[in-house]
Amino acid sequence: MRLVMIGSGYVGLVSGACFADFGHDVVCVDVDETKIAALKEGKIPIFEPGLDQIVQSNSAAGRLHFTTDLAGSVQDADVVFIAVGTPSRRGDGHADLSYVYGAAREIARAVQGFTVVVTKSTVPVGTGDEVERIMREENPDADIAVVSNPEFLREGAAISDFKRPDRIVIGTEEPRAVEVMRRVYRPLYLNESPLLFCERRTSELIKYAGNAFLAMKITFINEIADLCEKVGADVQKVAKGIGLDKRIGDKFLHAGPGYGGSCFPKDTLALVKTAQDAESPVRLIEATVAVNDNRKRAMARKVIAALDGDVRGKTIAVLGLTFKPNTDDMRESPAISIIQALQDKGAIVRAYDPEGMQAARTLMSDVHYGNGAYDIAEGADAVVLVTEWDEFRALDLSRLKSLMRQPVLVDLRNVYPPQELSKHGLRHSGIGRPERPQA
Repeated sequence: MRLVMIGSGYVGLVSGACFADFGHDVVCVDVDETKIAALKEGKIPIFEPGLDQIVQSNSAAGRLHFTTDLAGSVQDADVVFIAVGTPSRRGDGHADLSYVYGAAREIARAVQGFTVVVTKSTVPVGTGDEVERIMREENPDADIAVVSNPEFLREGAAISDFKRPDRIVIGTEEPRAVEVMRRVYRPLYLNESPLLFCERRTSELIKYAGNAFLAMKITFINEIADLCEKVGADVQKVAKGIGLDKRIGDKFLHAGPGYGGSCFPKDTLALVKTAQDAESPVRLIEATVAVNDNRKRAMARKVIAALDGDVRGKTIAVLGLTFKPNTDDMRESPAISIIQALQDKGAIVRAYDPEGMQAARTLMSDVHYGNGAYDIAEGADAVVLVTEWDEFRALDLSRLKSLMRQPVLVDLRNVYPPQELSKHGLRHSGIGRPERPQA
């Protein structure tokens, strides 16, 4: 089949490359000429494990193409996916759908013959209705079916998620569109990936409800972690104890500095706004958003407390800047709020991240970036582990201590057992663990 992906960002590029790997003929379209030129040369604008090989192999095989020509690409397409950004709108927190609607207008002017137009961007309930209205207004003669097909890709594991999904949600009741979408995803049938067909509005809400539930689960265990610190319990054992209950499960029960990234922050906020507009407020999600926002700066207070309440003039080494490992995504990363709060209190901040430093330089000022964990730890008064990259999981703790001015390690991901840190003479502060005598 001939597929067109409008938008060559994270979702569009990963989806387009994987569809091409299934054997479809895929064209990825973007208005950014520099990005398209780079992709034609095999240069990937984002860090996602395995993506570069898939892009290169399918480009070489002639199944994956890149262009800025939307109209020319859409004319012969069987399916056109809209995979443009839907950031939070400034001022009110609603999803900014201007890119989605702009793409819909351009597609409407170019389509020929029956075409399935799929919103893969994360969009509020009712967006598909508006996309269809816009397209029919723009081109009353267009033979189209507008479908919702939300993505469920985890950054750092997107290739696996696309090829071995838990589910594929498709929102349409148009018989021709149902058949076309079955053909699009037929390569996944051998994996027995369940196709859930439903109404378009239901499909749109599934995406938001899923992300909101996971965000709520993270926030829940973070609040339990705070309680653990007060009453002398261990959050990791609490999480394991409740996670063994199959009704709860063990995923997303890792206490930390709060969620970030491109999805959870904007999607929870957009769901809150949608619910308010519908006069059906989602109080649990509202609380989740508020608690998560407050938590990030609270982590800076934990660092300050570990240094006896004063960080002015002290050097803090921050390990990890991206919101999670195996991505270069800095959007809404807890590291941003933590570093800014420490700087507000007069701290000197050094930082290192395997993939995120280029993006970090555009977001934060007066941060000294180093070449590795031991480089930034030299002369530091505290090391703060913010993002649990693999290379931070087996640090030489004796070497780390020998480099530091003060032997303080604040582990915001609970990577290291307290007794191991104590054994190496490090004063430690973790998340949701009872305070014990330090070395």
